[in-house]
Amino acid sequence: MTLDVWLLVGAAIVIAAIVSVRVAHRSGLPSLLLFLGLGLVLGDSVAGIPFSDPGIAKEIGFLALAMILAEGGLTTNWNHVRGSVPIALILATFGVAVSIAAVAVPVHFLLGVDITTALILGAVLAPTDAAAVFSVLRRLPLPPRLAGILEAESGFNDAPTVIAVVLLSSAAHTAPSVGTFLLETTVELLIGAAVGLAVGPAGAYALRRIALPASGLYPIAVLALTMVSYAGAVLLHGSGFLAIYLTALILGNSRLPHRAATKGFAEGAAWLAQIGLFVMLGMLASPREMPAAIVPGLITGTILVLAARPLTVMASSLVTRMARLGTVSLREQAFLSWAGLRGAIPVVLATIPWAAGVAGSKEIFNQVFVIVIVFTLLQGPTLPLVARLLKVTAPGEAHDLEVEAAPLEELNADLLQVRVPPGSQLHGVEIFELRLPAGAQVTLVVRDGKSFVPSRSTRIRSDDQLLVVTTVDCRNQVEHRLRAVSRRGKLAGWYGERGLE
Repeated sequence: MTLDVWLLVGAAIVIAAIVSVRVAHRSGLPSLLLFLGLGLVLGDSVAGIPFSDPGIAKEIGFLALAMILAEGGLTTNWNHVRGSVPIALILATFGVAVSIAAVAVPVHFLLGVDITTALILGAVLAPTDAAAVFSVLRRLPLPPRLAGILEAESGFNDAPTVIAVVLLSSAAHTAPSVGTFLLETTVELLIGAAVGLAVGPAGAYALRRIALPASGLYPIAVLALTMVSYAGAVLLHGSGFLAIYLTALILGNSRLPHRAATKGFAEGAAWLAQIGLFVMLGMLASPREMPAAIVPGLITGTILVLAARPLTVMASSLVTRMARLGTVSLREQAFLSWAGLRGAIPVVLATIPWAAGVAGSKEIFNQVFVIVIVFTLLQGPTLPLVARLLKVTAPGEAHDLEVEAAPLEELNADLLQVRVPPGSQLHGVEIFELRLPAGAQVTLVVRDGKSFVPSRSTRIRSDDQLLVVTTVDCRNQVEHRLRAVSRRGKLAGWYGERGLE
């Protein structure tokens, strides 16, 4: 086909994928399932577009995952995840080891798989998926700490699992010692962290002091810096995924010029990467081979979801508590166990042993594909219900609202959106009774689909949406005060309610 034909086909695929996002959003289904389905339709078994090279799929997959992680880091609010980092790091390191063992041992004995293949399968299934977590969980009204654990875990756990899968795939031919395995993993993570922590601050410093001739260059420069971090770490034999996530996290939380436009650009690039990645993986899969993978895939997936993931969360929570880094309640542990979404990352990781020629690796890929489809379909749509049943939702929390028309980063200001949930003590409170700090003001109220500028005596009602402009320095105070009033009313201070998490 000519280039024009390829462009037409590519554009049509992207448009179809965008339409499927709308369908997925209205139905509650994760969009990745529709993207995978689109890839299956386009593949050799249906539409006849041939694609069966796991090596190319691995390289394209790594690039797409790097872009998704960059967007995740750029759009993560450090103030929300800072308190969650200890438990997230333990989940992403110690928890990954627990998950690998908790999947490999029962798979080895129940399915008769040799231990090396079982370990590879456990490592492939260990990471939660950043794209799935960022797209699904950010629509849930979760407390910042709980959402931060899931977001940070999905950002951090890619690096150790990629290293583990690569080393285990090599071990299928030449088995290294456990000491060598741990040493190589530690060195790669340290190099990746060092690169990310070096490029991030240096890039933020440069962008604040170099006046580029066009505002559209800033988003490109930021994404280029994240890719410099990724590629530089890989060339130094470090973890590129850890490097790019740390760099993006630093840049996304720095006061950069045109920060809102940068985040919007990164979000669009990440969506394009997700579409390309999932469609490609769908094309790589063979529907004719899937029936043989259904039974072992369902058994392995059940072990993962009902045993390995809860054990990982409980063990990591115990380590966190013993190290006095915080506690995770039983209800939060239950939600974290169910919210360990798997998506594109396990499928991409399954191409590593396949490309390396490991025996049984194609069967691993097929099983992982089945697990991702079935259990994402089961877990994704039920997350809101599970969160409500476990009572871990926080519908009155303030959320970031990016506005491109106002240069808020230059004004040293933030714009918050607050929805007043049913039963909130904010109902009936007059605007002046909120007693927000001097640097904050409720500037707009949206009620019954109509917006108006409130006066000091305007009474807040349930289901109102409030837009609050605040200086950066006052933001935490504003969130605490709104949370306190939502819980105990306008006299929250008299009751000792400070709105802390």
